[in-house]
Amino acid sequence: MRATDLQSWAEAAPKLVAVAAGRAPADLVIRGGKVVNVHSREVLDGWQVAVAAGRIAAVAEDLSHCIGEATEVIEAPGQYVIPGLCDAHMHIESGMLTPAEFARAVTPHGTTTMFTDPHEIANVMGLEGVRLMHDEALLQPVNIFTQMPSCAPSAPGLETTGYEIGPEDVAEAMTWPGIVGLGEMMNYPGVAAGDAKMLAEIAATQAAGKTVGGHYASPDLGPAFLAYVAGGPADDHEGTREADAIMRVRQGMRAMLRLGSAWYDVKAQITAVTEKGLDPRNFILCTDDCHSGTLVNDGHMNRVVRHAVECGCDPLVALQMATINTATHFGLERELGSIAPGRRADMILTSDLATLPIGRVIARGETVAVDGRVTVDFPHGDWPAHARDSVNMGADKRADDFVVTAPEGANRVKAKVIGVVENQAPTRALTAELEVRDGAVEGDAGRDVCQIALVERHRATGGVVNGFVSGFGYQGEMAVASTVAHDSHHMIVVGTSRADMAKAANRLAEVGGGVTVWRDGQELALVELPIAGLMSDAPAEEVAAKAQKMVEAMGACGCTLNNAYMQHSLLALVVIPELRISDLGLVDVTTFQTTDVFEAET
Repeated sequence: MRATDLQSWAEAAPKLVAVAAGRAPADLVIRGGKVVNVHSREVLDGWQVAVAAGRIAAVAEDLSHCIGEATEVIEAPGQYVIPGLCDAHMHIESGMLTPAEFARAVTPHGTTTMFTDPHEIANVMGLEGVRLMHDEALLQPVNIFTQMPSCAPSAPGLETTGYEIGPEDVAEAMTWPGIVGLGEMMNYPGVAAGDAKMLAEIAATQAAGKTVGGHYASPDLGPAFLAYVAGGPADDHEGTREADAIMRVRQGMRAMLRLGSAWYDVKAQITAVTEKGLDPRNFILCTDDCHSGTLVNDGHMNRVVRHAVECGCDPLVALQMATINTATHFGLERELGSIAPGRRADMILTSDLATLPIGRVIARGETVAVDGRVTVDFPHGDWPAHARDSVNMGADKRADDFVVTAPEGANRVKAKVIGVVENQAPTRALTAELEVRDGAVEGDAGRDVCQIALVERHRATGGVVNGFVSGFGYQGEMAVASTVAHDSHHMIVVGTSRADMAKAANRLAEVGGGVTVWRDGQELALVELPIAGLMSDAPAEEVAAKAQKMVEAMGACGCTLNNAYMQHSLLALVVIPELRISDLGLVDVTTFQTTDVFEAET
């Protein structure tokens, strides 16, 4: 049943009432299990659930009066019946998959609702790309709600995107059927400064009665944070400390605690509930970014709930944070997020609330996955040809394009270096003394300093910005290139060999985008992402297998970071401190200004 086929509560009400009263048979009854009620935070042993028209008609101890000859009955002895899991904040593009393939990958893990912000494709294709994601989302048998991206570019004046988003685009999108709010407002300095364009986007969202997503990536919880909250964002997922979560809920926001492929921010913040005793209703679990390997091998929101429990959270509270809290936040408490009359019949059968193995997944009253295998189709949308022709970097690159030219006469320089922080989005602003050879500044693999370059790929300007990065541990002659480069999505190339960096860049131009790893002049791994240079419409298992080879190839080049690809893809994210790279130069995100690669001589 597609989203567009599901009857509204009002349309389904006559049948729901008739089934609950016993005047008409249910389509489905689940009995013999233990129903988890996230409204009352209790387990109702032996209670039953009746479903009709894709919605829950009744929940009670005995629903035998709802069973007719055609009613499907699922016997669930020893099983918990829990609401389908909701991901409150995520980017489908981070999974390297289209909405259909992403949904097919996560449904067996119990995710039946996603709130997605397609700002990655917005930076490449503008409003058209958002609409393409939105339309494919509505075809799926599970719920994918779209948040209209707010910031393309994410930081005006610090990067150049393929397209820009403005208040008029936001106002238009608010009329689309699957739009549930405004995507994360990443330009937090703009909001805090009263930027008219950012406030106009927020106003258009609020005028439509929809939710404004937040993104406050600074550790400063003083006046700048207060000004940001006053601007209207209703949630935030960028917290990394207990103090961040506490301050957000004290200001009337929802604290979204994320566990993605590389972001491990739940443990540090959930103590606000488990130790400080704050009301858990305003805490929500999410993933933000998960690549295909995580989705196929480790899970999705079930993985986040398990992790929260491992961090000391009561399983029932953790489930609330992944179901009803999320639905309530987006104004959909009467539509989803719980097992209660009228709600979409999105449910999971599991044998244990702490470890959360997923047995059966039901969405809108239909079984969509059993024991890790999907049982329904996930339809693809129509992607135009130009969506597969988005890598426009001009002429092929040469090794000389990746030379960092030293100041005239210098034998050594003090260079600014982007410092990668494992399992976190922020970077550190480091410095390193580097040698100069024939006028070119050299990296220093012995001290874990290699080169980074951003290759412009939207307008074929031929531009290349060069700098240095530390933290990957790369050794030997190698390079890694990716057209996934949040959020402007130019091409990021990291390497120790300028020749391999050129080969890697040219390879991605040849295949239309993706990720490639090179060593000693040979390609070790390639993940093709032909749609906008961000996604593949191949099955998740195929993409995950290629992504695993990519991870192994990065390891063969000396990298030991957890999910180093995710760290690589964020090196151009100029809204998260401290130091990043863009097509306009090196960016100091503590001051929101471009900065020189070299320290000034004193």
